[in-house]
Amino acid sequence: MEELKQNEQIQTPKTKKTDEFHLKQITIIALAIFITFCCCILFFFVIYRYNGFTDFWKKLTYILQPVIIGLVVAYLLNPLMKLIDGKLFSLFKGKMKSEKKAKKISRGMAIAGALLFLVGIIVLLIAAIVPSIIQSIQGIISTLPAEVRSLVDWINDIAKGDSQIADIAEEVITQAGNFFENWMKNTLLPQAEVYISSITSGVITGVKFVINILVGLIISVYVMASQEKFAGQAKKIIYAIFKPVRANVVVETVRKSNEIFGGFISGKILDSAIIGVIAYIVLAIMKMPDTMLVAVIIGVTNIIPFFGPFIGAIPSFIIIVLQNPVQGLYFLIFVIILQQVDGNIIGPKILGDSTGLSSFWVVFAILVFGGLWGFPGMLLGVPIMAVIYYIVSNVVTYSLKKRGIPETEIDYVNLERIDKHTNQPVYETTEKNKKQDENRQGKHDNF
Repeated sequence: MEELKQNEQIQTPKTKKTDEFHLKQITIIALAIFITFCCCILFFFVIYRYNGFTDFWKKLTYILQPVIIGLVVAYLLNPLMKLIDGKLFSLFKGKMKSEKKAKKISRGMAIAGALLFLVGIIVLLIAAIVPSIIQSIQGIISTLPAEVRSLVDWINDIAKGDSQIADIAEEVITQAGNFFENWMKNTLLPQAEVYISSITSGVITGVKFVINILVGLIISVYVMASQEKFAGQAKKIIYAIFKPVRANVVVETVRKSNEIFGGFISGKILDSAIIGVIAYIVLAIMKMPDTMLVAVIIGVTNIIPFFGPFIGAIPSFIIIVLQNPVQGLYFLIFVIILQQVDGNIIGPKILGDSTGLSSFWVVFAILVFGGLWGFPGMLLGVPIMAVIYYIVSNVVTYSLKKRGIPETEIDYVNLERIDKHTNQPVYETTEKNKKQDENRQGKHDNF
């Protein structure tokens, strides 16, 4: 009896550990099944109630509009703010006893300087664009008949006696000009009164939007002032949820995403500003009409990768060709040259390889995300695709490395198969050479 009791006492701890292990496994499996079931229900609900989900999402984004504006403004101004902050901190550091006070003053002045720069850019653009737009509309309305007549005469001179071509061109241009003129007089101007009354009735909405912008600017100040604290809190949450190995991957992925987005957006803005200035200088030398308006259109649309210059060229060409057809042709030639200079010289120098995407994936990202989200999708599609490409590439590389299979893409160009015993690549040429050697050996044996 005493031996049985001793055996029970010896086996009890092991049995308890085994039971606890099995209970833990069952709990984990049950939790995984429950989470999977909840995700399936959520996915079905999103698909089945798609309209309700989109309405909820629109309402949520409208409520959070000031926060979104603040985060976007803070993200865009952060590089400039950091540059000013670094210069001022190095200046104040030696002149103040407290380094903390010097940091606080330099950060405040840097935030104020960045916001003043943003406001100054917006005011300059409005002051340059609005008068030019008003003048262009008035000029087009008043000079359209004469310009259409001159365009017809110019085509007649080109036709050089070919009356059929000249008559067709004259009829098409005359009808288009009459349609455009009647549309502006009978539709645009009367509708302008309706639009003005609608704007007047929607003053509350406009005031709310202005308030949201002001609140967003205040939020951007808080974000820029306390960005290190927010980053520390985010990392704290990540390391509280995940194990250190996976948390390190999450933090590194976020850091890389920020690097891709920041480098692409800041580089693209700088590139577009340079293109806009070059366009203004060249168009002013060529004495093109509405130089400022056309240069702003070219600069703003150039932010969109690949398709941007062509999108900006269409309205700019219409503005110019309605006033001077010959200069319209010169403008098209200039835009083509400018696009080549930007794509081959200016853009690569500024952006470098900030995204790491090939031309195919750039076009793919613009088409897909532009179709989903419009202009913001065309602008942000490339960095989003770059982040997705980076994550997928890392996952694939990690999986191959874990299995002991080659990781570089060049190893798979002429790959025939992976040897299941050695995990080494077998190439097409190797297979052919092996078969040729076997055939030669067989012939030699038969001989």
